Amino acid sequence: MLVIENLNKTYANGIQALRGISLQIDCGIFGLLGPNGAGKSSLMRTLATLQDADSGSIILDGLDVLKNPQAARSMLGYLPQDFGVYPTVSCEDLLNQLAVFKGFINPKERKEVVALQLQLVNLYEKRKQKLGTFSGGMRQRFGIAQALLGSPKLVIVDEPTAGLDPAERIRFQNLLSEISQDRVLLLSTHIVEDVAELCPNLAIMNQGEIIRSGNPQALINDLSGKVWTKVIQSNQDTGDSSELTVITSRMLRGERWLRVLSDSQPDSDFHSVEPDLNDVYFTALLEKTQQFTTV
Repeated sequence: MLVIENLNKTYANGIQALRGISLQIDCGIFGLLGPNGAGKSSLMRTLATLQDADSGSIILDGLDVLKNPQAARSMLGYLPQDFGVYPTVSCEDLLNQLAVFKGFINPKERKEVVALQLQLVNLYEKRKQKLGTFSGGMRQRFGIAQALLGSPKLVIVDEPTAGLDPAERIRFQNLLSEISQDRVLLLSTHIVEDVAELCPNLAIMNQGEIIRSGNPQALINDLSGKVWTKVIQSNQDTGDSSELTVITSRMLRGERWLRVLSDSQPDSDFHSVEPDLNDVYFTALLEKTQQFTTV
């Protein structure tokens, strides 16, 4: 279990990146959603012992992470958003070197560990291939292989599916699901679909704070009967829609679809729709900023 209590962080330039973050996370995949600049990466870096917090606590399986960062690192695996590799080095050779850094000194044991990790992420047949020839999905799978060295109790992955094609994204999602069975896997992303498809629990961050948390389906159910939509043609009078709380306004097949939050039907042109996690995400951001979009 990972327990975060009242975590705060302000940078030297005055930006308060974390404001009283508190979360309790059990084994499995936990999703952390938020726009760019919400504080997700600051939280990830703090959890990964790459920076100190100003106040608060992080307890991982009974260990105080902030007070014992060196001990905590043996329990952590981290795949940052920008994970660089040496393009002229083979997959096997780089993972072998990273295993040395993780404390696998015995050559025979290290060889077995490297082979096991590459098999887990389905890269064993590509072990002699240079990393510079890997696709984006293959590089991300290699990133997971290095993050899992030492069987960490907490694995942190930051924006792991950004830039992957649909097939690679599905393969990577399946891998994340498989490796999260006996550990905490913290998935930080701005891609709502990744969280909807993978995570039994989530938190939404904005401006350094947790603004919504819980089970995705329960959060969706809270909006049941409150989401309405209609199509607005380019030459159509929008009437008094300036009074509406707009969740999204987007173009689909040449038409502008308005999706709004309301306790009752705004007008006869609107029809009720089932809410989804995108609605939860955007309404949480709207309520936080109190800056409702108008047409």
